[in-house]
Amino acid sequence: MGKDFTKHAPEIITELVNEFGEAQRTQIEIGVWQVARNWRPTDGSVADMQEFCSSNFTADESQRLKSFERIETALESIDGHLGQMGRELQWNLDVNTGPLLPIDHLLGSLSLGSHLNDDLYKTGIAHWVLLNYPIHNLAECLKNSSQWSRQKWAEVRLAQRFAHRIPAVVSQAVHDAYVTADTYINGYNIYMGNLRDADGKQLFPDDLRLVTHWGLRDELKNNYGVIDGLDRQRMIFRVMQEIINQEIPGALVDNPDLVWNVAENTVNNGNNQREPDTRYAMLGQFFRAVRQADPYYPHNPTYVDRSFNLYREVPEDKIRELLTAMLASEELKQTGALIRQRLGRDLEPFDIWYNQFRNLAKPDTDELDRILAAKYPTAEAFHRNLPEILQKLGFDRETALFLQSKIDVDASRGIGHAAGASRREDNAHLRTRVPEGGMNYRGYNIAVHELGHNVEQVFSLNRIDHTLLEGVPNTAFTEAFAFIFQKEDLSLMGYESTDELSEHYAALHRLWSVSEIAAVALVDMDVWRWMYANPDFTKEELKVAVIDIAQRIWNEYYYPIIGHRDAEILAVYSHMIDNGLYLPNYPLGHIIEFQIEEYLKDKNLGDEMERMCTIGNVTPDLWMQQAVGQKINVQPILDAARLALSEIDH
Repeated sequence: MGKDFTKHAPEIITELVNEFGEAQRTQIEIGVWQVARNWRPTDGSVADMQEFCSSNFTADESQRLKSFERIETALESIDGHLGQMGRELQWNLDVNTGPLLPIDHLLGSLSLGSHLNDDLYKTGIAHWVLLNYPIHNLAECLKNSSQWSRQKWAEVRLAQRFAHRIPAVVSQAVHDAYVTADTYINGYNIYMGNLRDADGKQLFPDDLRLVTHWGLRDELKNNYGVIDGLDRQRMIFRVMQEIINQEIPGALVDNPDLVWNVAENTVNNGNNQREPDTRYAMLGQFFRAVRQADPYYPHNPTYVDRSFNLYREVPEDKIRELLTAMLASEELKQTGALIRQRLGRDLEPFDIWYNQFRNLAKPDTDELDRILAAKYPTAEAFHRNLPEILQKLGFDRETALFLQSKIDVDASRGIGHAAGASRREDNAHLRTRVPEGGMNYRGYNIAVHELGHNVEQVFSLNRIDHTLLEGVPNTAFTEAFAFIFQKEDLSLMGYESTDELSEHYAALHRLWSVSEIAAVALVDMDVWRWMYANPDFTKEELKVAVIDIAQRIWNEYYYPIIGHRDAEILAVYSHMIDNGLYLPNYPLGHIIEFQIEEYLKDKNLGDEMERMCTIGNVTPDLWMQQAVGQKINVQPILDAARLALSEIDH
């Protein structure tokens, strides 16, 4: 990491105190040490560092405030334009523009922002910030957050941006690993009409193409309560197992021309060679890329530490406590027993995705697909209808039109996602799959979910007081809003529940579904701990470890409820491969969502969501206190489930 400049800090501090006065000593000491720890030989000599500190320490408060305002404006422009260019460079990878070309991968790997951090240091901008604003760690933020003004919070986030100096080559390596893994996952499609059972029977329509894992999981959910649905669920489960174990014939992936006898695991052209553990090679590649940054985070020396302490600002221990409280609860065991009773059969591992607590008067999925294809033949048609959707959710017409003007809708190549803007003149982008025949229910459901993300992104950028506080505390919060929108997908189409127990059924659905993703999140967390403990692993060793961890967590929490010891199904999630340690955001988001929903019961979503989103990127518990009046807490979910179990006759 180069020459150590910190040994020269005391003499520079003495000089600056003599120049600016004893009253400035505290900030001078903090600032000079922060600069010295991040100064590199490429920035100049010791004399250069001394001259920089003397020339740039800003004792005058009004001048410091003006400087802050100019930096905030500049960073919005820089981040916003870089984000926009990055989105355009990856356009053909993310948006369905036809077959991918070799140049698309090359363009997508270009990261124009990878050198930004270096440039901000080389120009002295980062050093100016470090000299004039103290870096506050998580403990200090948690202790003082409620006493800080909005201006102070913006200053805290500005200084934290430069707390770690990551070389451009490391940032580029992380970007490359992400793009490679993301491209692999987005293209991991299974042509379901080409699958055959043990008798050679085709169970799925010819045109059904599903991406792993999302498409497979959602199709499995859609087959509850339909004729031959159990056979199709068991086939999907077998496909998932082959993917996890990497026994799937590699030639099948995204190939419409091969027929796969799933029971025998054979392909009609005889090319049965399994996928060569590519799934785990991608995960290992991402791990090794982010690990290169470890030396530059002395207080959070692993990606795991950074994921919880820096990116979420919720300690890992607290998240584990929240997740295991649900998984080990008596309410979850009783819910499992109720599901067994409702299904009239023993549970199977894929029943972690049971979704039949939502008693809505609605047509079957095929009918929904027909309705939606007619209403939304293109992504643009969905965009035109955004004001109607938003007004049904509770936003007034003026706000709905404003939101429509700030959200673009694209036909996604992958399953779908929301790409926010970082510059107020730019737009957020909603991506979901739109087949040639028009949007289907799966794509619509995802679109409504992503719309929740987009609305949060627009509010928390365009209507906030400081763009340095843009966003929400962490991605779990934006997931919470996405879940709130998503659960209204059918009501937006006019299908309302007439069951007086609907609220209780919803409570059980929530506990069951949140617990499932909580278990998956624990797998993700433990896999990363294993990789750090065994950094020289091979892809084959990583595969064994991931499966072992998934089986262990299954045996601890789900075997007592469902049975089937050593089921590995919890390892199927694609997020684990292309978005390391993202999965804990989902259960955390559901927990937050429930608390927000409870608060919103007698309030207007449109008004309250805008208020909440403009709280911005403060610590999670402070955000929750200001938004709904309580800290993050899993007990409301358990209480609602317990009440539901007492009210539902079983």
